Amino acid sequence: MTSTEPEQALSTDVLVIVGGPAGTWAAIKAAQAGADVVLADKGYTGASGATASVGTGIWYVDDVPEVREAAMASREALGADRDWMARVLDETHARMDELARIQRYPFPVDTQGRQLRGDLQGPEYMRRQRTRVRRLGVRILDHTPALELLTDADGVVSGARALDRTTGETVRIEAGAVVLAAGGCAFQSKTLGCDVNTGDGALLAVEAGARLSGMEFSNAYAIAPKGTSLTKTAYYSWATFYRADGSVLEGAGSTRGRSVIARALVTEPVYARFDRATPVERRAMRKGQPNTFLVFDRLGIDPFTDLFEITLLAEGTVRGTGGVRIADQDCSTDVPGLYAAGDTATRELICGGFTGGGSHNAAWAASSGSWAGRGAAAFAARRDRPGHGLRAAGCGEDGMPAPHRCRERRPPRGRHRRTTRGAAVRPKLPAPRGPSGAGAAFAGTWSAVREGLGASGEELFRAREAAAMVAHGRWMYHAALQRTESRGMHKRADRPAPDPAQHHRLLTGGLDEIWSRPESVQEQLVASGGRAA
Repeated sequence: MTSTEPEQALSTDVLVIVGGPAGTWAAIKAAQAGADVVLADKGYTGASGATASVGTGIWYVDDVPEVREAAMASREALGADRDWMARVLDETHARMDELARIQRYPFPVDTQGRQLRGDLQGPEYMRRQRTRVRRLGVRILDHTPALELLTDADGVVSGARALDRTTGETVRIEAGAVVLAAGGCAFQSKTLGCDVNTGDGALLAVEAGARLSGMEFSNAYAIAPKGTSLTKTAYYSWATFYRADGSVLEGAGSTRGRSVIARALVTEPVYARFDRATPVERRAMRKGQPNTFLVFDRLGIDPFTDLFEITLLAEGTVRGTGGVRIADQDCSTDVPGLYAAGDTATRELICGGFTGGGSHNAAWAASSGSWAGRGAAAFAARRDRPGHGLRAAGCGEDGMPAPHRCRERRPPRGRHRRTTRGAAVRPKLPAPRGPSGAGAAFAGTWSAVREGLGASGEELFRAREAAAMVAHGRWMYHAALQRTESRGMHKRADRPAPDPAQHHRLLTGGLDEIWSRPESVQEQLVASGGRAA
């Protein structure tokens, strides 16, 4: 595909694409189910991705009926599914117990000696995940991003082609089932660990025929000190927001009132200060997230006493809820042989139309990864190992051109990748023209991608990243136009209120021609395990 030289060839039962929390849990559970597993990671498993770089909260709720009820009720109002939420809470308990017992994760303890399992230190968590994955015999291919999925004659996903970035060689990995756990799309916001989150997994899935869900709930903008990529937002709950003249920006807030900040930033600068934190809270905050304060210290800013200018950075599906549609409780997709987990998959099932960083996302990663790993292992066990005759997914009328077909139109080295990536990430705030205008701009960029996205080796890998970001922009804006109301994080100035008739999930798909339609009641019944959401 990228060379005339013979490509490397591997065969396995389950291929897991990328190795963050969802991917490593998928590999662990598939291996425990008796499957031979290969994990192909875009970066270095255990050290790349959003979780590996930071501390994160996790939706770990005590098994007390009234406490659980309160935790689920707030999300149910946003469109989350009660049965899926209960499953995730149960699975998260099991996975954190496993992390403590088997992987000896050092959870802190309270004064009574009880472990506090509501937070995880990402670097330590992922280091232990990698160690366990290797001990279970999983073959880890670091720095080996997937370029395209492979399907058999019946359209069943049967592996992938990937690029070994250390050698420049193509690797053909034939598999009985594939788990996509490649993270979401953060549009190169440069936030800690998210440089690898360009939405590659969703692009692979759609090329193979999968559908997306909740893409209109992907317009997540994180607060950051201007000129930095520090988008850790938990501590802005203690912040007051100000105009340039020192007056308070009324209605502005981190969890509630971010739209106020966005509107103000269109015409004027906005400043913040963590001035609502008590001295005790300040000490705890510095201890809890030291990397947050490393940035402020380097800038010579005391965020508790000094005003600092802020901006908003688009982080798409990493903080939004949209992603690949989950078709059943084993995290299978609409395409046989293909499973999705973590930020690659939609989180609407447990978050509805709103989420952020950590918490529900971290619980979903551990839970969906485990279900997808078990589901993929069971699927692979029911079929023969795929052999010769596999073809690249997405080569049809609506798919991306196969990379080997692009070589005739290969652009000057590096040129197209830079311009396309710039176009993909250029919008930092909603365009004044609104979603229709931005959608048209993305459509033009996609046409350029389709006409000139030809390269090989490293350039092909980077070009795929650019294509994935452009595709996400198009899916998001198309879905936003179709949902003619305001719900969750989806806000429309022309439709400021929710519409009870639109209390449904919105499916999106396509590459050259984008489409969106409501999910049917029957589709919801299957995905929800027997009842409508």
